[in-house]
Amino acid sequence: MLSFFLKSKLHHLRVTDARLDYMGSMTLDPDFLDAAGIRPFEKILVADLENGERFETYAIAGARGSRVCCLNGATARKGKPGDRVIVFTFCALSPEEEAAHKPRIVVFDGERNEIVRDSPV
Repeated sequence: MLSFFLKSKLHHLRVTDARLDYMGSMTLDPDFLDAAGIRPFEKILVADLENGERFETYAIAGARGSRVCCLNGATARKGKPGDRVIVFTFCALSPEEEAAHKPRIVVFDGERNEIVRDSPV
């Protein structure tokens, strides 16, 4: 039997933009994706710390080094630029895999989208 566990988290990322006229998803700096081990088009869960909204979408890569965190399409209605968010991914693990599993947690400064800590728990 498989159980679901936290795979990675982008903690206190600041939303930089919201574009309603887009097909959907969340645009993230590839540096953020790499740090957390998130792949483009991977399903993500997003929690907005300012308004309590939680929503699922998928990650797409923006420009490297841009520090972008953009809500696209319908997700643009769930938050606004300046909001702090937490982005989660999950994985399914067998009992044998659980013991060695360590989620990847990337912590941001909460202001300029600078990584202040990037390490497994």
